[in-house]
Amino acid sequence: MSGWLLPRDRDPVGRTDRPIRITVDGEPVTGIEGQSVAGMLLAAGRTSWRTTRSGAPRGVFCGIGACFDCLLTVNGVPDVRACRRPATDGDEVLTQSREETA
Repeated sequence: MSGWLLPRDRDPVGRTDRPIRITVDGEPVTGIEGQSVAGMLLAAGRTSWRTTRSGAPRGVFCGIGACFDCLLTVNGVPDVRACRRPATDGDEVLTQSREETA
């Protein structure tokens, strides 16, 4: 174990660093138990996962669940705020679009 890491039984926030995996639009995304869906997406390099009616990309804006910019579908439930939803191993996530069709 590296010198800067605390032993698990002495971690002040009780982290276990248990890896989890979700799928986003069919692609696997890995993270750590306790991360939000938004946190996992950001850690994977995704900064947006929804589009507005005009086609503008949206992702995390406020990060506290007040703005609704980070909406996506989780396990078939639409309009889930990714910044507020703890990721669970096996979650199936779909990005959303509000783009108007011509």
